[in-house]
Amino acid sequence: MNEDLPSPSEHGNWLERLAKSLIGTPSDRTQLLETLRQAQRQNLLDPDVLSMIEGALQVSEMQVRDIMIPRVQMETLNDTDTLEQMLPTIIESGHSRFPVVSDKKDTVIGLILAKDLLRYLASDNRESFVLKDILRPAVFIPESKRLNVLLNDFRNRRNHMAIVVDEYGAVSGLITIEDVLEQIVGEIDDEHDVDEVENAILVQDDNRFTVKALTPLEEFNEYFGTRFDEDEFDTVAGLVVKHFGHLPSNGETVRIDGLEFKVLKADSRRVHLLEVRRVAQ
Repeated sequence: MNEDLPSPSEHGNWLERLAKSLIGTPSDRTQLLETLRQAQRQNLLDPDVLSMIEGALQVSEMQVRDIMIPRVQMETLNDTDTLEQMLPTIIESGHSRFPVVSDKKDTVIGLILAKDLLRYLASDNRESFVLKDILRPAVFIPESKRLNVLLNDFRNRRNHMAIVVDEYGAVSGLITIEDVLEQIVGEIDDEHDVDEVENAILVQDDNRFTVKALTPLEEFNEYFGTRFDEDEFDTVAGLVVKHFGHLPSNGETVRIDGLEFKVLKADSRRVHLLEVRRVAQ
């Protein structure tokens, strides 16, 4: 008998414990969640698994408008841009997909994948760049679409991004498959994320630092020798958003008392990552 497999008695005990934890059929979602949480408290369910189940149940109740990236924060390319004009936006944002707009962000004519531009980067190929040759069709969805339905569409159509429109057909934002998955499994780190380490201020060079937006302001003041009001703001994010006067999008900058703050990563709900530089006053 394979020693890695549970014995019949062990298997029976596990089933018995699970059955006891699930006595009574849940009649609604609240009771179902309580049953699952009880199973987790009895070590029959891993905490991470429980968290994902809760996230999946929550997704079935949410709509696209709840988590979409608003139109004003969309990173877009213009259909009149040259390849040289597109590259800074692509490189600075770090994204792999970009809506292509005509005149205004209200008119999305398609999508560009960053990887499709690679063959044009060689100097002898740049003159052959024609936008329509690599432009991919955009998928448009309503704000009211449920996230679980959208996730299924993403999977079946092998699509990763959709343009969101309001009831009048105007573009109101965009959403990606990563945005939906993060509601289930939690935030998915990318190359612009700071690792979950004790020190959230990383030195890039003599005058450039990467700072997690949720760094306590007290820690920030101590590190940079600043005197920002710790009674008014708990985190660097609070300080920065107050001075912007709005929730900033990627690439926006603001100067505060001799420091320049550049937003490296933000979404529709909060700022995640900042670049900080000392500037002459």
